[in-house]
Amino acid sequence: MIEAAKSLWFERLFDRYNRHYLLPRHFHSVSLSGDPDTGSRGPLVYMANHCSWWDGLLVHYAVRRASRGDHYVMMEEKQLERYPFFRKIGAFSINRTSPRSIRDSLRYAETRIRHGGSIWLFPQGEIRHLEERPLAFQGGIGSLLERVPEAAAVPVTLYYSLAGHQKADASLLFGTPVKEDWRRLGRRAAAEELRRLLQSQLDGHRELALRAVAAEDGGMPCGFRPLMKPGVSTSDAFDSFKKRVGL
Repeated sequence: MIEAAKSLWFERLFDRYNRHYLLPRHFHSVSLSGDPDTGSRGPLVYMANHCSWWDGLLVHYAVRRASRGDHYVMMEEKQLERYPFFRKIGAFSINRTSPRSIRDSLRYAETRIRHGGSIWLFPQGEIRHLEERPLAFQGGIGSLLERVPEAAAVPVTLYYSLAGHQKADASLLFGTPVKEDWRRLGRRAAAEELRRLLQSQLDGHRELALRAVAAEDGGMPCGFRPLMKPGVSTSDAFDSFKKRVGL
């Protein structure tokens, strides 16, 4: 497996690129609901739906803005080999075709948790359509929680909307941490319980996003706070031009 190789100077440089160029270029708004640090004592394992190439970049942006934790994300080995710079911002690999690699990745994740880090998983294992139901989980999250039974699982949903702006609106919802006797529950039952929880949260998140679109509320769901100053799209610039010239 490929371990993370965090670099403070690179994280700062990448964060500036992400914040000032990459995200504003492609998104009208990025908003957040909930507390990434959750107020929970003890180790945290975050689980998020995986519907876009942007998911990891938005998670990184959100935790840089709103969390004091030391975050690591499990990433498909082929993708990490293709984009090795993600190692410098906390990505480590998993190869789901190799039982040995899976064991090594879970052991590495456990080690990072034992040293005070938080782990991010995308339990669907691959990018799936935002509206696909039911969600399908791989077993890794249950196996990791068996190894660290004192950890809380934090459901995080990402939702993307395209409506009244040329650019998309993205929002992240951090749910309530869940604590169970993970060893007693077992990895399969744990994965299924968390799958249902994440799917329910995602459906609720979608309803909030749809209401924002219907209300022409600028794309930000009710109860969310902005993480990024709204970007200016071509349509926004044209509307502003019409006002200036009195059209």
